[in-house]
Amino acid sequence: MSESRVRENRTHGSMWRGEAPGGQSASPRGSLTPPPDPVTSDGSPYARFRRALETGNETLVLGAARELPQIALDDALRICLVLRDGDADRYDRAAVRWLGRFALEAGAVTIRDLRAAAAALDALPTRTADAMEQLQRLCVARGIV
Repeated sequence: MSESRVRENRTHGSMWRGEAPGGQSASPRGSLTPPPDPVTSDGSPYARFRRALETGNETLVLGAARELPQIALDDALRICLVLRDGDADRYDRAAVRWLGRFALEAGAVTIRDLRAAAAALDALPTRTADAMEQLQRLCVARGIV
């Protein structure tokens, strides 16, 4: 690119836009916006999160979760499931956070629902199948899944 063309593009602030001098597009896309972020073979952040959940690896799950703009309540419960066998304090914090979100986000939650959810979260590390069944029933009943 000639020096005068670079200067003209910089003057017009369009060097990154792919515009030729005079405002005409130099690319077939005619982009007036910056180029998109490169897509990696890993896919979207949510796809990476789902794959991390499948591994059950606490470090991968937490790292992938940090990339998400928000975590749905059902996915937060899946994170609790992964954390149940690790650091007890970390699991307790995640479980309490999930219970608070359940109280706020689920439809028409009762004190009885919260007690049942708390008991199931408490049992999750030792009686996983029964606890997950109870939590799933509560989530379905309150429109979470």
